[in-house]
Amino acid sequence: MKEYVIGVDLGGTNTVFGIVNKSGDIICEASIKTQRYATAKDFVEAGLACVTPLIEQVGGITHIQGMGIGAPNANYYNGTIEFAPNLCWAHGTTVPLAQMFHEALQIPVTLTNDANAAAMGEMAYGAAKGMKNFIVITLGTGVGSGIVVNGQVLYGHDGFAGELGHVTMVRGKDGRPCGCGRTGCLEAYCSATGVARTAREILSTTDRASLLREKPIEEIESLDVSLAAAKGDEVANEIYAFTGKMLGEACADFTAFASPEAYIFFGGMCKAGDLIMKPIEEAYNNHVMSIFRGKAKFLISELMDRNAAVLGASALAW
Repeated sequence: MKEYVIGVDLGGTNTVFGIVNKSGDIICEASIKTQRYATAKDFVEAGLACVTPLIEQVGGITHIQGMGIGAPNANYYNGTIEFAPNLCWAHGTTVPLAQMFHEALQIPVTLTNDANAAAMGEMAYGAAKGMKNFIVITLGTGVGSGIVVNGQVLYGHDGFAGELGHVTMVRGKDGRPCGCGRTGCLEAYCSATGVARTAREILSTTDRASLLREKPIEEIESLDVSLAAAKGDEVANEIYAFTGKMLGEACADFTAFASPEAYIFFGGMCKAGDLIMKPIEEAYNNHVMSIFRGKAKFLISELMDRNAAVLGASALAW
């Protein structure tokens, strides 16, 4: 086996290329702006210009085993990005991204969505080492999930399985609108965006005192909630309790069909520690079927302080 792989984190703002060794060390990395390019061809050419000097730093392409790419709306089976609403060069179309990089570099290229890449990264380098059944929940702008069953990522028949962020938690007219076009999705409440929305709803419908009122309501972000909660703010703590309860209830349902050994949470909200994790575990044990109670571990990603997305993508290439 060759010494290195390339991990690519294709995000809505930046795309990061990293050279990774077998131990999970990122040897070097560089990035480009994802949305600067009008076409997929232009994006790939810019990506090649970015990654080529990195490849040369480790002795050339003969030392590279392959490339793994984590990206939104990615189809593992086809190596394509399909109708990605937040990528200007992939909006409304299918882009054969894996093939395009393969033809240019002449190495194997594997593509998957970012949450599945995170699950691969945890299994290869992080909290899921040695596990064969676990679920990674990513809490970012949205809520993503990577489901591993018997040591393999669950992709489903079409490559898009594992959208747990779009399980409906609030049915009917009271459900919040979600970016997917439906209402009441887990993502609409438990993402960073959802946490900020919960804060704005409480502040605009009550006169409760809160540190969050030091900022215009429309400008509140999830980070503000985290900072206020760390200072003991009652409203901020209530927001985390609400968010954690919903996440725990959702995980209780997920266990009914997957029975994972662990749930591993990744994202900035996890830095709140027990403020978010305790309500998750408490709600889980209150709602899960009795035969599952107390079995699953609730863990925070071990890759939080590393470039987890690059590492996760690189795990695909091994």
